Amino acid sequence: MSKTDVSGLSQLGQAVDLPSNPEAAVLEKVPSNHGGTDFVVRFTAPEFTSLCPMTGQPDFAHIVIDYIPDGWLVESKSLKLYLHSFRNHGAFHEDCTIDIAKRLVGLLEPKWLRIGAYWYPRGGIPIDVFWQTGDAPKGVWIPEQGVQPYRGRG
Repeated sequence: MSKTDVSGLSQLGQAVDLPSNPEAAVLEKVPSNHGGTDFVVRFTAPEFTSLCPMTGQPDFAHIVIDYIPDGWLVESKSLKLYLHSFRNHGAFHEDCTIDIAKRLVGLLEPKWLRIGAYWYPRGGIPIDVFWQTGDAPKGVWIPEQGVQPYRGRG
């Protein structure tokens, strides 16, 4: 088993202040030790929070990110700090979701990535946002995200 090179990381194992906004957040990556092997990495953020840019009220989502690495893995502490940086950031659901996906694609250049953002309703309707880079490679087991549509009290 090979050891992952963490020499270029600035946050792992360090006390780090929470970034004030997503642009200030530092996303870091580490090399994957399994080049040539297609596998799926899933991150689930069941308590994602951002702010409505119009009212300043909090919006909440359950976000699921799946990706197939092509040489790089996102370092999980940096991803947690990045996602947390949205807590005081005003942006629409669609903007938050697509910004997260594009930032990860730019950092990792994965073989494939998809994001499902299941937003809780405010004002009577949930706004769920889904995006992926393209068709998933054949032969890779990619489980369903498993998040049920919002049903309210019905």
